[in-house]
Amino acid sequence: MKTVGAALALLLLTANLAGAQLRVVKADLATDVETAARAGGRVRALLRVSVPEGYHLQSNAPRDPSLIPTTLTFSPLPGIRATEVVFPKATDFKLQGQSEPLAVFERQFVIGVHFTVAKDAAPGDLDVPARFRYQACNDVLCFAPVTAEVRWTLHIGGGASRAGQASPEYKEIAWGSGVVPPIEEAPPAFTAGPPAAAPSARITLDDFEIVASTGGYLPTTDFLAFVKNAEQGVKEQGLFEGRGPLAILLLVFLGGLALNLTPCVLPMIPINLAIIGAGSKAGSRSRGFVLGAVYGAAMAVVYGVLGVVVILTAGTFGTINASPWFNVAIALVFAVLALAMFDVFTIDFSRFSSSIGAGGGSRGSLALAFGMGAIAALLAGACVAPVVIQVVLFSSDLYAQGTVVALGLPFLLGIGMAIPWPIAGAGLTALPRPGAWMVRVKQAFGVVILATAGYYGYLGYTLFADRWVDAGEVTSSVEAMLQDGWHASLDEGLAVAQREGKPVLVDLWATWCKNCLTMDKTTLADPTVKSALDGYVKVKFQAEQPDEPPAREVMERFKAIGLPTYVILRPVAARGE
Repeated sequence: MKTVGAALALLLLTANLAGAQLRVVKADLATDVETAARAGGRVRALLRVSVPEGYHLQSNAPRDPSLIPTTLTFSPLPGIRATEVVFPKATDFKLQGQSEPLAVFERQFVIGVHFTVAKDAAPGDLDVPARFRYQACNDVLCFAPVTAEVRWTLHIGGGASRAGQASPEYKEIAWGSGVVPPIEEAPPAFTAGPPAAAPSARITLDDFEIVASTGGYLPTTDFLAFVKNAEQGVKEQGLFEGRGPLAILLLVFLGGLALNLTPCVLPMIPINLAIIGAGSKAGSRSRGFVLGAVYGAAMAVVYGVLGVVVILTAGTFGTINASPWFNVAIALVFAVLALAMFDVFTIDFSRFSSSIGAGGGSRGSLALAFGMGAIAALLAGACVAPVVIQVVLFSSDLYAQGTVVALGLPFLLGIGMAIPWPIAGAGLTALPRPGAWMVRVKQAFGVVILATAGYYGYLGYTLFADRWVDAGEVTSSVEAMLQDGWHASLDEGLAVAQREGKPVLVDLWATWCKNCLTMDKTTLADPTVKSALDGYVKVKFQAEQPDEPPAREVMERFKAIGLPTYVILRPVAARGE
């Protein structure tokens, strides 16, 4: 079967699935107030919620207590009080593998709110803030919970009423059947130093130094090595640390050149040359050189632009590599290409390049070469991400120190990766005489590609499996560790460590983090690890909402990019002891 459409469809599927997973699943929220408010009276309001197609939210009263309910909470506010919140009726959602349907809120719904205005409320506009917390899920997995800030603006006084102009949605809300919302006390603000007021004896992170940090699942031997290195002052040096500028430039360039030897790139060289019409399809060495150069330039541009975006936004390039959808899509693409290598079907590259190419014939198109180079760079990201991340992190540190030229290092990495392509495009214009040996070479490439597909398929499965976790089980595990001597409060743990002159181990966790549970049940439960941590003050810091305070500030302070994260601190006074 000759099909270019299948290959293109798979490439588009790769982009779509990766984009779907990387996109933050957030609800669109809008507030509305029915009428003007009067002192001593009541006023009705609502919150409109809309989630993306294919997603739902857990209801305010899920049947499974391990699921995260949808909540709407208010902080104390003089002159106004929320006296009733009316959630809509939940819908039953049958999830495969679950005996009982889930109680969920579907794509679009409204929540009613009753506000009571104090008799002595001053006339004018009053903003009423609230926090809307929810967890979005689809029919496969649930995502990290989100807490969004919402606010209503109430006009208090003798202003004109909006009666008659209110949305008909108010009539659909079962007023009087709601609940009194809980009053949410504002969380204590995280402080990196002493309070701004008069100095006090409060202990803060400024009283400690970060000795070492790590993250993710660690087997017992690796965790013990992490602790031992921290105690002995052994710090793992990055690839670029302690090197001069010329050596750094050379390392980055050679690193980009070496990326072509990875299993996601090397077997694809003859295939990609055929797609863009280079090599033997080019008609001449100069034409092949140009097509190869354009293809390589696209790779350099992709890595350069992504690197700059990551540096300027303080993000992490590894996010896409951590997407299960992206890894599964890569596995599908490589599986199709492997089957083509075994002649299960034929992908007609020549017809593809000639139909799009400028001037017809077998010559490729420059636009096609550039586009396929960009796609290949993204696909190769599964193999080259560790090197790219190393370069991006180093560039980020330099840029943060005021070295603007550091933004060019990702481009240099891409240039190193691009160098072989014009040479290959010009040098493969005259191929050896076909024979049985070429079939064997093609089948050998097929084995490598098929093995790569299997690896990334398995990686995608494990990434999916890591997201299937019972929040209640994680909570129970943490509670057991708290009873075993761990501290739930970072402030409390720091105070104890300062008083007793002990080092601190901080474990950042969340109820949706499966590796947090795995570490609790395996590595941290190991007797040798427990013995190694006997002299430590151990803290379980819940970073349930990593993008909100106080977790955000703590994670930024520790430079944590995921959970679990483990940080070893030492009191400043204990330096050198």
